[in-house]
Amino acid sequence: MDQHHFTLISGASSGIGRETAIRLSASQPLILHGRDAARLEETRGLCSHSEAHVLWNFELRAVSRIEESLRQVLEKNRIAVARFVHCVGMLKILPLRTTERVVVQETMDVNFASAVEIVRLLVRKKVNEKHLRSIVFVSSTASQFGARGLSVYCASKGALDSFMRALAVELAPAVRVNSVLPGAVRTPMTAAMLNEPRLLERLASEYPLGVGEPSYVASAIEFLLSDAAGWITGQQLVVDGGRTVNITA
Repeated sequence: MDQHHFTLISGASSGIGRETAIRLSASQPLILHGRDAARLEETRGLCSHSEAHVLWNFELRAVSRIEESLRQVLEKNRIAVARFVHCVGMLKILPLRTTERVVVQETMDVNFASAVEIVRLLVRKKVNEKHLRSIVFVSSTASQFGARGLSVYCASKGALDSFMRALAVELAPAVRVNSVLPGAVRTPMTAAMLNEPRLLERLASEYPLGVGEPSYVASAIEFLLSDAAGWITGQQLVVDGGRTVNITA
């Protein structure tokens, strides 16, 4: 395990982020980000080599303070970031006519602008030298399709994927940049939706391989970060159990 080159996982306190942290922890030291200190510590406890991982407890809605906060974590621990996984997600299901401006701003800040700020810092030579090698954004199939009540969420994930493609060109060949697009996955963020019997019944008929689990997405993230994906950049890897190819009426 390289004790100097860390993998930063934003949103590591639950769901896909936590599962990714547990999976990667056996082979690399991690910076585990989350806004809930107790849940973040719980994630570290579930990881292999728990003592090797650093916690970054921070609320990403405070976009203007991301740079200062992350810089302090890197400097205090004298570490560099080689890989970055952006797993945070804010989802509020609202028709546009009742969506307040503050919800739009917060959704864009958490799902998209925070990623911009983190990457902006990590590519600076004075902060992270030239250690960054791979980035994976956890987007959503919602970036490619529409759904009632999800207009702002769809827009935020669409922005993230567009950012990914531009970065893949700008940062090549030193840094590879890709997105993973999950479909319906059982996480705390989707729990309320997936506990609704009628919706669950409909999803069961629409997803050829059934509703997803965080481990399925974590596997895709692990692959894209690895040397096995060394000639892959600028791509959107859909992990949705076949939902988006199912045109059955």
